[in-house]
Amino acid sequence: MPELPEVETIARTLAGEVESRLILGVDVLDQSAIVPDLDAFRALVLGRRIARVDRRGKLLLLHLQAGGGKDGGTIAVHLRMTGRVLALPSTKEPADADALSAHRPRVILTLSDRGQGGMFLLFADVRRFGRMHAFAPGVGPGSIDCWPFYRDLGPEPLLLSAQDFRACLAPSGQSSGKKSRARIKALLLNQGVIAGIGNIYADEALFRAGIRPDAVAGGLSVRRLDRLFAAIRSVLTQAIAENGSSIRDYRDAHGDAGAFQNHFRAYGRGGEKCLDCGAVMRSMRVAGRTSTFCPHCQTS
Repeated sequence: MPELPEVETIARTLAGEVESRLILGVDVLDQSAIVPDLDAFRALVLGRRIARVDRRGKLLLLHLQAGGGKDGGTIAVHLRMTGRVLALPSTKEPADADALSAHRPRVILTLSDRGQGGMFLLFADVRRFGRMHAFAPGVGPGSIDCWPFYRDLGPEPLLLSAQDFRACLAPSGQSSGKKSRARIKALLLNQGVIAGIGNIYADEALFRAGIRPDAVAGGLSVRRLDRLFAAIRSVLTQAIAENGSSIRDYRDAHGDAGAFQNHFRAYGRGGEKCLDCGAVMRSMRVAGRTSTFCPHCQTS
């Protein structure tokens, strides 16, 4: 599943291609890919200008602009397992149809000419778990701020301080007892605690911090939590610089693969030798996900 670095890379590579373009056409080849229904989706996005592309957690966000520079709502793309968003130039030739169908798109947005030719924005998804949501402008019903998934996202890990990070994992108040007994990886994967971290980068950060995935969060010292915080920032920053991790399906908006998978030290390496100490890497299940760790380098 694309995580923070992959979605950030898509947002960055997509922005230069689509920002300031008008949405002239909406072709939906799979109506289960969009929310709300087809008529409402078209009404919300047709004629809108893509003002800005960014990311929140694992969501790709296209902020729209209506006439007169007014807020035009938001398109949020949840990529889930195998979703891709691609920007392809429009040549206005018959070959366009073949070029588009080769990507097996579920949704095609036709974008205006910006002086360098038109553009197609494609949402493709082999497993068909992803969704493209259209939201109304403002903050009332139908806006993105009323979407529980978006509204309940935790803070961004690259915008936190070390103190704020510790507070996320062991907050004060009535609920802190439950959370303090939670396993550390389960908290990292919980998008309501911290947004954007998934299985890959949780494993990699915990390895760098020397912490087992099943360690009880409440039992970790301030020093070890600060070390984990530094590891998360380091891993995410490096992965963004490497354009994310391409294991199977992930590609950026230009169709290019990432390279951080070449630097994995934990994720997917169960049964292999630890790159630091040579011990055999082990796997366990934490929060329903396979978690790989070194029994020698990562202590509870």
